[in-house]
Amino acid sequence: MACLPALAIGLAVGYLPWLLLISVLGVLGWHFWNLLRLSHWLWVDRTMTPPGGRGSWEPLFYGLYQMQLRNRRRRSELRSLIMRFRSGAESLPDAVILTTEEGNIFWCNGLAQQHLGLRWPEDNGQNILNLMRYPEFSRYLRQRDFARPLTLVVNHHRHLEFRVMPYSEGQWLMVARDVTQMHQLEGARRNFFANVSHELRTPLTVLQGYLEMMNDAVLEGRARAKALQTMQEQTRRMDSLVGQLLTLSRIEAAPAIDLSETVDVPAMLRVLQREAETLSNGRHTIHFNTDPHLRVFGNEEQLRSAISNLVYNAVNHTPEGTDIEISWLRNAQGARFCVKDNGPGIAAEHLPRLTERFYRVDKARSRATGGSGLGLAIVKHALSHHNARLDIVSVPQQETCFTFTLGPRLIVHPGLPENTRR
Repeated sequence: MACLPALAIGLAVGYLPWLLLISVLGVLGWHFWNLLRLSHWLWVDRTMTPPGGRGSWEPLFYGLYQMQLRNRRRRSELRSLIMRFRSGAESLPDAVILTTEEGNIFWCNGLAQQHLGLRWPEDNGQNILNLMRYPEFSRYLRQRDFARPLTLVVNHHRHLEFRVMPYSEGQWLMVARDVTQMHQLEGARRNFFANVSHELRTPLTVLQGYLEMMNDAVLEGRARAKALQTMQEQTRRMDSLVGQLLTLSRIEAAPAIDLSETVDVPAMLRVLQREAETLSNGRHTIHFNTDPHLRVFGNEEQLRSAISNLVYNAVNHTPEGTDIEISWLRNAQGARFCVKDNGPGIAAEHLPRLTERFYRVDKARSRATGGSGLGLAIVKHALSHHNARLDIVSVPQQETCFTFTLGPRLIVHPGLPENTRR
């Protein structure tokens, strides 16, 4: 179009070739100038607004502008998608690692850094086999059989379950779940059944032996009396064990209990005082220091189990001549119950495990006194339902103290209706 005027003028006045040459050079110069403007906009200016154009350059500038808008929108959506993915991965309760099929890391979340010792972004591009030097883990990745998870023990105590899934072409998604608590619960379950079996097998063996003896020969006199007494003792032992197991399972399985029941702890302690003195039979000096007006809200059955176990333990497991002091008094933290004795005490290494099921400091002495190792476990769970915990302090050869405190909100205040709690 730009050459038509030059052609018309050239035909009219002459010099046609020169006019056409000048016209073509002008057109080329104009296009070159627009190319320079386009290049400056794309590589130097980089603003969203394109330069103004005329003729054929106007739709080109506008088309590039629209393409740039679409690309920016797509990049923004992709960036938002990646941020959402990473935010979701950070919220997961598992360690998440993204790697290539060769094992090169290109992203991991915070739990992966915490559990596996990875560093981000410092470990970007590092091979995970160079950072996690476990032979089982290396074999698991190299075999590429991910139908089953792999469980590893890392940092000497933490159990992690690894699952590997293809994430996209040439990439893997690794998920490591902390299953330490699950392993501990499984171990506790195995120990529990082993202990129950052992505790029941012992008296059953004794009973079976005496029954076989009585079947083979007629027992009379002192031998018969001893056999009957032993069988009765073993029967009572089994009955006590089954009763404590039922109590523990009932307390553990109980949902959130109703703490609106008024428990007359002073009256409960008066009954326990008579029982403790009968059980002691003068072997101990027992003193009760009780606030007669200190009643609380709670579950009477569970509080009775907790308090009676602590009192009976003090009588059963301290030697003759021990002074035992039981107190139920109010303090700044609430209602405090304490059983204190000046017996031989408990070594420090045993204190953290005393509330475990079937745990005994002295197994022979506990069995001799009829202890099952379940009493303090019952205490622990009963107190947890009252938002309290058992504190145990012991100085060998000086003093041992078992204490728990019920919060002020559980104290029944004189003058208020018994179904009203502050």
